Amino acid sequence: MNAANAVRVGALFGISENNVRVTLTRLVSSHLLKIVERGDYQLGEKGQQLAKQVNAWREAESSLCDWQGDWVVATTNGLGKTNRSALRIRQRALHMMGMQQLIHDLYVRPSNFAQGTDFVRTKLLDLRLEPTAPVFRASDFASDLQQKAKTLWDVNALETCYRQGLQELEDSLERLPTLALDEAAKESYLVGDNALQQLVFDPLLPAPLADVALRQQFRNKVREYDEVGERIWFRFLAQ
Repeated sequence: MNAANAVRVGALFGISENNVRVTLTRLVSSHLLKIVERGDYQLGEKGQQLAKQVNAWREAESSLCDWQGDWVVATTNGLGKTNRSALRIRQRALHMMGMQQLIHDLYVRPSNFAQGTDFVRTKLLDLRLEPTAPVFRASDFASDLQQKAKTLWDVNALETCYRQGLQELEDSLERLPTLALDEAAKESYLVGDNALQQLVFDPLLPAPLADVALRQQFRNKVREYDEVGERIWFRFLAQ
């Protein structure tokens, strides 16, 4: 994207030209963007890594398998507790992999990825969890811990988000063809961004812990919406 289009995009959301240009400079400094030639930008190394993690939602369901009742565990008791930046990165990595704290410094999620613990470990490392954090599979929890583990996620809230998200996407799909191009671009971004955040941070819980069919229905609707939004944004940027 060139700087002029970035300024146009910023204007859609009430962001000044100066703020857009300052932000572009900061993103280049942090390696989220890189300059291809004067005024033209592409994703930088860190930006590509982040995009890869975000775009993983498209194939997430295909990486799952039936749950046999065991868990993937990550322990953080040997990691530092004073560096706030490291703590934020650590918590974000655990959160993005759907892991919840079972007891002090011990985080778990159902082991329902087809590639097993290695897959979770690799994803956590990609998300910048410290390499010294042990990640392993566990089973045969004591009955009280097993029951506690099953209730770590607010499944009612999660499924409510699926239903509300579906309704919001369907309503917007009906509304978008009636809007001016600028308005359609803005709405498709805001509605789509909200839906994508739900998917990126979705814990991908297995049955019977969550309604898998409802999640897949929501995910399919997001995919449909994403295609519509992409066409709108190509038209907007081509103006």
